[in-house]
Amino acid sequence: MCWTLGGYSTIWMARAIPDHGRIVTLEAEPRHAEMARTNLTRAGLMHKVDLRVGPALTTLPDVQEEYREPFDFIFIDADKPSNPDYLRWALRLARPGSLIIGDNIVRDGEVINADSTDNRVQGVQSFLKLIADNPRLEATALQTVGTKGYDGFVIARVLESPTAK
Repeated sequence: MCWTLGGYSTIWMARAIPDHGRIVTLEAEPRHAEMARTNLTRAGLMHKVDLRVGPALTTLPDVQEEYREPFDFIFIDADKPSNPDYLRWALRLARPGSLIIGDNIVRDGEVINADSTDNRVQGVQSFLKLIADNPRLEATALQTVGTKGYDGFVIARVLESPTAK
């Protein structure tokens, strides 16, 4: 499962899974969903993708109802203030061994600013604290540097049990 925007990450993931694999991707904005649908169709990958349109916190209950099997991989790259809520959902939809990736967690270094009033930074800070405090997760963060500045992502693995950490 992942979040969509224009479908760039979804395309890469869809290329990596076998033909019987399925990606559920969420997009709140209809115009972004349409762009993603166009890009996925051009890439010949739409048959592997279930594109949900609407705010994630309203579409996730349907995903949980329709997909009874847990997800192996969850990629969170969405509105940062909601990242803590998305993590809670990811844990409901995951199994031991599942990977949860959270993108854009460095935010040009602002994430270490405890006095930040930016709600995106505060969302990432809360998200990372929830990961660190959750005994079901073990995680590491990586910083990236590129033409867009520096940022990073967190990789969390769901453990067998809280005592496994």
